[in-house]
Amino acid sequence: MSITDARARNAKPNDKDYKVTDERGLYLLVKTNGSKLWRYKYRFSGKERTLAMGAYPEISLKEARSKRDEARRLLDEGKDPSLEKQIQKALNISKYDNNFEAVGREWYEVKLTGKSESHRSRSLRMLEKELFPYLGIRPVSDITAPELLTILRRIEKRGVVDTAHRAKQTAGQVFLYAIQTGRATDNPAANLTGALRPKETTHYPAITTPLEVGLLMLAMDAYNGTPIVRAALKLSALLFLRPGELRQLEWSFINWNEGRIEIPATLMKIKEAHIVPLSRQAKKILEQLHTLTGRGKYLFPSERGASRPLSDNGVRMALRTMGYSKEVMVPHGFRAMARTLLDEVLEYRIEWIEQQLAHVVKDPNGRAYNRTKHLKQRAEMMQHWADYLDELKQVAAGENVVEVKFR
Repeated sequence: MSITDARARNAKPNDKDYKVTDERGLYLLVKTNGSKLWRYKYRFSGKERTLAMGAYPEISLKEARSKRDEARRLLDEGKDPSLEKQIQKALNISKYDNNFEAVGREWYEVKLTGKSESHRSRSLRMLEKELFPYLGIRPVSDITAPELLTILRRIEKRGVVDTAHRAKQTAGQVFLYAIQTGRATDNPAANLTGALRPKETTHYPAITTPLEVGLLMLAMDAYNGTPIVRAALKLSALLFLRPGELRQLEWSFINWNEGRIEIPATLMKIKEAHIVPLSRQAKKILEQLHTLTGRGKYLFPSERGASRPLSDNGVRMALRTMGYSKEVMVPHGFRAMARTLLDEVLEYRIEWIEQQLAHVVKDPNGRAYNRTKHLKQRAEMMQHWADYLDELKQVAAGENVVEVKFR
């Protein structure tokens, strides 16, 4: 006799557990404590087994029969329903353990160890502010491209398109790590190429006229800051590296015999090693700085401890103290200053300048120049640049005792 919903509902507990049977192995086990549990009895490999399928009325009669039919389908495929249930339970637990936040924090600890403190803090802030609140509890393997796009669109609507692109990049790195470690098979971020609005072009405020550059050089000479920040300020102008690359320079990068700095690919934005020829002026600053910090790792150690480099506020605050607002000059502006004057005044070849700026430059055949290409010409250019800055400073000081020579 098949169970009806009324019969299941009205079943009362007895002194002993008893069964209210349905058809095809399904029955309701009524316990002495009043609980009612769905069970499915079946045979697998010649042995009788029982599959638990939930409690009544949380699992209705209709749902119990559906679960029974699914179990019968598994039996037809030669699978044990009880074992399959255990496997699915383990997978569900694994999914919960491998949610986006868990994998994201693991990625942060594994992949960003050894990266700069500023990069680590930016990445963690991106995860905690923009991604974890919306994707954190989701199994990393279940997140789809449309789901991720919804999160990125929310960022876009705040008017911060660049942040949306950085969030996409960070999420993509987490998904890639999940694939590498066997927690996912797809990278939804990779499927969103072109889905976001284009990045906003950033133009860093920079001083690019010869007279103003000369006055800036004078102000740098008069700056009364710490010797480390003074050296970082002057080398920002002479070497025109990216601020983060300059701050993290290590003494092991200095090749005194060849007169150049050899920066490994891991530190560079373009992920390729970079060579910076040193002018006489730059060498002199480095030699003086070596007496102060040469026993440590970094050229410009932090005041908070030699184990970390100077913060990104060091050169920035020096410029502010000298009277240059963020609308006029920023640390990154030294690169624009050099590029403009080397091109428009000193008339050097653009590919030499771009190579020295550590931009990706391709030859006429479309191949990227290697790091030693045009090294002799670039060394001459860097010396001419240092001499030119000295000349501009003399002119700005009214000491026009030398002729400013242009190429």
